[in-house]
Amino acid sequence: MKQFFLGLMALALCAGVNAQITERPRPAEWKQLVRGARFMDRFLPMPDGRQEHGIWGTDSVQNRYVDNGIELPDVSFWGGNILQTPDGKYHLYVCGWPESSPKGHMFWSNSTVFHAVSDRLTGPFRICNSVGKGHNPEAFRLDDGRVVVYVIDGYYIADAEDSPVWTYQKFDFDPRGRKIIEGLSNLTFARRQDGSRLMVCRGGGVWVSRDGLSPYRQLTDERVYPPVEGRFEDPVIWRDSLQYHLIVNDWLGRIAFYQRSKDGLHWVTEQGEAYVPGVSFHRDGEVEHWFKYERPKVFQDREGRAVQMNFAVIDTIKWDDLPGDRHSSKNICIPLNKGLLLSVLNEKPITPSTKRIEVRIQAETGFHPLTDVDVESLRFGSYTEVNFGRGSKPLRSRADGEDLIVTFSGKGSGITADEFAPKLIGRTTGGDLLYGYARLPYVDYKPALLSACRPWYDAEKKALCVKVENFGLSASRPSEVEVRVGDATLATGEIPALAPYGETDLSLNPLSAVSAGAVTYEVIIRCEGVEVERIIFQPEKGK
Repeated sequence: MKQFFLGLMALALCAGVNAQITERPRPAEWKQLVRGARFMDRFLPMPDGRQEHGIWGTDSVQNRYVDNGIELPDVSFWGGNILQTPDGKYHLYVCGWPESSPKGHMFWSNSTVFHAVSDRLTGPFRICNSVGKGHNPEAFRLDDGRVVVYVIDGYYIADAEDSPVWTYQKFDFDPRGRKIIEGLSNLTFARRQDGSRLMVCRGGGVWVSRDGLSPYRQLTDERVYPPVEGRFEDPVIWRDSLQYHLIVNDWLGRIAFYQRSKDGLHWVTEQGEAYVPGVSFHRDGEVEHWFKYERPKVFQDREGRAVQMNFAVIDTIKWDDLPGDRHSSKNICIPLNKGLLLSVLNEKPITPSTKRIEVRIQAETGFHPLTDVDVESLRFGSYTEVNFGRGSKPLRSRADGEDLIVTFSGKGSGITADEFAPKLIGRTTGGDLLYGYARLPYVDYKPALLSACRPWYDAEKKALCVKVENFGLSASRPSEVEVRVGDATLATGEIPALAPYGETDLSLNPLSAVSAGAVTYEVIIRCEGVEVERIIFQPEKGK
């Protein structure tokens, strides 16, 4: 995958100290991507709204819908996401500051988080009250019903979405001996199947909390973002009924990347842009050309699929947004093609010798696959094939109740043993985009996640001690641990089976003397010969 992104490694020179654009060259292969390959192909037209004249903004956004998202002439808005309550109301938690502030847009560090409400998912949202001071909010609901609104350096919590009083608190973070990448800001959260939370920080580190509050414990020692050059920020993570999704933005290059994961720790990066400026368009093709699209957040349906993306947008370079001028920022809402509900019916793992692959396309309200799917247009298999118009071709189809079962040739699917969610791309009978990811019946979507803490030497026992924990959602199998210093193996040991969130303290017999000074340890965990973690622990400060 690293070779695939070599075309993005070169950096162009910025034009001036305050420039906010660097042109990133795209891989040549991206020119061959078919419709539906890129995440940005999923953006749908914004619903028709109200347009006004004589409003703030450059000429490129004078055609905007002022009732989309939230917009006020005297407030600059930024960030924010939406929660829905049983009464059908939509609650937006968004930050803002007076447009007339002395520093203009650069007053953002003094912003206030507002609670706004609408009867429609796309707005317009009207401010009801404020939550408190803070920036870059992301709201999520705990399993006990309480609502958390994260802001940089802390969070607010209340009993309900419309609570008039919010309590400010701070998360506890346990890096577990790992380095923290680029600090802990701009956090984004996804609910795991058991109600725990997986968090990704701005630097691309992955953290887990048992209940969504404290403590958050780090599993990674390097970023999980694509291996390309970029000024990454604005991560947004979510999980649907099948897999995790992550989008991260190279704000300087104004290009975002889309990733998927089975466990939230190991990611694949799909080809093509997740979004770029210009994704906000009207039904007639008119485009709202905002200069920056940042702080993306998603609204999910009952299956967890993203059905709308919210962006903080600004019409010019941030430093050019001055008090009392014609520039400002707002939050916009863009609908998304949510994709299909798919499942593979083959009970045995798909291999190059598999002759037939059966895929169920599930019927839903407003979607009738028996009449809506152009079967001949479908391609199925690994995203590495399907995104380029290749993959398995349909052989026949049949009805199963209201669902459609399509039999594909096994030839050319590109599905390997590592595949956890093969992709389908096609068209409706009306020519609209169809896409989706399929559940595989033989894949464990709640895998164990074994992770080691930094080893330490117990001089009294003359043992090298290592704590190993299971952050996964199923019991682990007996595994092996190896501790290395440089190229030499220092100790090895057996890890017993661990229940979810279980841990064990291992006392290992060193194969050679352990230095009393600063030591860089490399810890490798293998399960049935497969490496599940390799991590380097730098010397502790003061050692």
